[in-house]
Amino acid sequence: MDIVRGPNEQPGDDDREGVGGDVLVVGTDERRMHVRAYNHWVSLLGGRPCPLIDALDPAGIADFGPNSVLLDFTDGHDDGVIRFLGHALRDESGTDSSIVRLSQVPPRSLLSRLTDHYMQIIANRAPIGFEAEFVGHRGFPMLYRGILMPFSSDGDTIDYLYGVINWKEVVDTATQSALAAELAESRRAAPRRPIPAAAWADGPSAALGEPAATPSLTERLVEARRLADAARGTAETSAASIAALAGAYDFLLATERDSVGYAAMLVGAGLTVDPRAPVEALVRLVFGDTAEAHARTLARAHRAGVGEGELGDWIERTAGRPAAATPAMVVPMAPGDDAYVLLLGRAVDAGSVEILGRVDAGPGEIDAARRQLGA
Repeated sequence: MDIVRGPNEQPGDDDREGVGGDVLVVGTDERRMHVRAYNHWVSLLGGRPCPLIDALDPAGIADFGPNSVLLDFTDGHDDGVIRFLGHALRDESGTDSSIVRLSQVPPRSLLSRLTDHYMQIIANRAPIGFEAEFVGHRGFPMLYRGILMPFSSDGDTIDYLYGVINWKEVVDTATQSALAAELAESRRAAPRRPIPAAAWADGPSAALGEPAATPSLTERLVEARRLADAARGTAETSAASIAALAGAYDFLLATERDSVGYAAMLVGAGLTVDPRAPVEALVRLVFGDTAEAHARTLARAHRAGVGEGELGDWIERTAGRPAAATPAMVVPMAPGDDAYVLLLGRAVDAGSVEILGRVDAGPGEIDAARRQLGA
């Protein structure tokens, strides 16, 4: 995991993920737990669109098993059965072993924040990540990130869900101010220490620092799905919807750099690419359904050469339309030409066709085309 270290700290001093504990390590990235959970889900696919529940052993997952819950919907979706509840999540939610059904989950518990999303997973048949802040049962605000993943008993029916959630408790404003004041006072009272020389002061041959890690394709997909989930039910022009499109577009660019990984994702999700509208498969992978408007926007941005992190600004400038400076196709006509011509077009995305040019065709071919169109 990524930890921010001072100049005198060494790797391994405290590389612990203090999930749900009292110590908050500055610089940790809780999203990595959900990436690991998602990677585990992908590893169980075995070429199927959804993993089999027999392949999952929550109690044997030391990494995120304590932060997880397994829900059984084989008897229906109204009141699922809790088949497994990790001890860390149970303790944080203030529950015990008597909780065996969804209807028994305390309404203001952390567990309820995870289980509230179960119908979305059943409908979308794909993992969904989410994050938010809420006031826990002890009265303190909490930040949490979670992911729910579908499982099946027969390879087709979504009748099990496995959720993983991570959290941290946030102190109230008064306590935070008091702690900040104490920290500032301790810094003033502490003796001054010499500042160590930077590595580059040793000469031009000194080693450079490690570059920032680039998010993996899986991490980008999890983030894009989280943004898509947060935008559900909002207007297309809302900030949440634009952020979801931006996340999907950055994921699109990442798939071009890792085509093998993207192909594996499509196979795992049971999706195929339509050569006439290749973006639609990506939209379905991210948003859970085929939204033609999203596919058109992403395809147009790609043709316009929009870079990573630039989609939001591009949408504001163009309102999602192709650039006005793009000239229309002009087909040359000579004196005496027939009133009808044959044109060759190429589907570029859902609902859009790019005209490539005029096709040399004889009167018979033109007449056949006219009859087919009823012109």
